[in-house]
Formats: sequence, structure tokens, C-alpha cells
Amino acid sequence: MFGEAVMGLIYAEIRLANPKNSALKPLAVKALVDTGAVTICIPRRIASKLQLAEIEKRRIRTADGKLHSVPYVGPVQVNFKNRTSFTGALVLGRFVLMGAVPMEDMDLVLSPSGQTVTVNPKSPDIPEAIVM
Repeated sequence: MFGEAVMGLIYAEIRLANPKNSALKPLAVKALVDTGAVTICIPRRIASKLQLAEIEKRRIRTADGKLHSVPYVGPVQVNFKNRTSFTGALVLGRFVLMGAVPMEDMDLVLSPSGQTVTVNPKSPDIPEAIVM
């Protein structure tokens, strides 16, 4: 299943890869989908497995209001069904969190009634974007 809900939370099965090292196999992971988050967050163990280079430190504010300095790594290739996004990732937490930027880049939508993630039904074959 590519998107599922657990206690009101929406998860999606995605693949993460290091596009700079094709010898490494992509990792299939379950990501918590959070449209209130901007980018993708990955645990240190996933950054290590994918051998993602630290680009810089980023200051982030967590939901509890606290500031933290965390590694920003990349590039990361994110795949969902027939969609791909390239981005950087914040290294923190114990699980993968996918925010709004990769979701918009891949033209994904949330189905509140089904609590699932899917490709945009208005553009099932190729992602669409608005650029004005």
C-alpha cells in the first residue's frame, strides 16, 4: 500500500536514494506525511546507509518551540509511485517525515476521506507544476 492512515496520521511508502552513488540500493521506507512541514527529515541511520554528504548545518524549530542545529544532507532522490523529486534532507528524528516541498514537486495530493497519499488524479501520468 502506498499511503495508509494510522490513528489519524497519514503514511506513504517512498524510496530514498543517493543520486550521486548509483551503486547503493534505494531504501524503501514508510514516511509520515506532514503538509505542515516544509522539507523531508530522515534519521541519521538512513543518511549513513545512503552515504549522504553533509552540506551544512540548519537551524530548525520543532513543534515544542525549541531551536536545534541539525545536519542538512543531500542530494536525496525521493520516489513515490511514478514520481521523482530531488532535494536536501534534515537529519533528525527516528523516522522519515515528508513535508510539503517534495510532495508539491511530485504533484502528490492527500485524500482526507481515505487518509491516503496519491498522485494528482488530474495529472496521473506526469507531474504538473504552476510557474508564474
